[in-house]
Amino acid sequence: MVKISKEAALEYHESGRPGKIEVKPTKAYRTQTDLSLAYSPGVAYPCLEIQQNPDDAYKYTDKGNLVAVISNGTAVLGLGDIGAMSGKPVMEGKGLLFKIYGGIDVFDIEVAEKDPEKFCEAVEKIAPTFGGINLEDIKAPECFYIEERLKRTLDIPVMHDDQHGTAIISAAGLKNALEVNGKDIKKVKIVVNGAGAAAISCTKLYMAIGAQKENIVMLDSKGVISTSRTDLNDQKKFFATTRTDIHTLEEAVKDADVFVGLSKGNVLTKDMVKSMAKDPRS
Repeated sequence: MVKISKEAALEYHESGRPGKIEVKPTKAYRTQTDLSLAYSPGVAYPCLEIQQNPDDAYKYTDKGNLVAVISNGTAVLGLGDIGAMSGKPVMEGKGLLFKIYGGIDVFDIEVAEKDPEKFCEAVEKIAPTFGGINLEDIKAPECFYIEERLKRTLDIPVMHDDQHGTAIISAAGLKNALEVNGKDIKKVKIVVNGAGAAAISCTKLYMAIGAQKENIVMLDSKGVISTSRTDLNDQKKFFATTRTDIHTLEEAVKDADVFVGLSKGNVLTKDMVKSMAKDPRS
């Protein structure tokens, strides 16, 4: 993998037109007639059609191909709570990926609101613009409530990338790795370092494809998530292990088949890898 320097990254984002995305017209606009059709008076006709039948918005506008990438900047990549504006380069980057890989248009929306209720209210009010909502980089446990509420209150698809995107990709990688090593997912011991949105959703998907709950150990910043702890939210409690012989990552990875890193980097040492089972995967 090519090493990316700070200087190269800043130059990439700053050079030419700042940022990574732009909006371009899809209809003719060079003549007075074109502009009269695009705006006044011609635009009144599709407006009235949509008033009569709201689903016509998918017929006369870009709604069906327009996704909102929305974040409040509370869990940006591995940077943590850096704020909505600071996370904007990430949201623009996600918009670029949507466009080049799926042909989907994106408006990145940075909402300066940490309160889950108020955040949801803001999203609900702008939802008519979009054909789908992609929540991004929102910290746990608030992200679970936000996603569940918006799925309930909106009539368009809602997903939280940190949960669904990461879970799907990593589950595919896990299945491939186990197939290469000839290991049964029902028998492998899995250690998940991290207990945020991505970690919890990834682990639930691993269980959906065969991993056994009793073979999974999850850790947060305070160590192994176990039934002896009294500081766990409902999401963490679900994964609490009854084992009393492990408290640290070093103890947890001993004889494990799989390590999943969904927290800060540089925590798994070479000695820890050596202590894992034969042909481990991470």
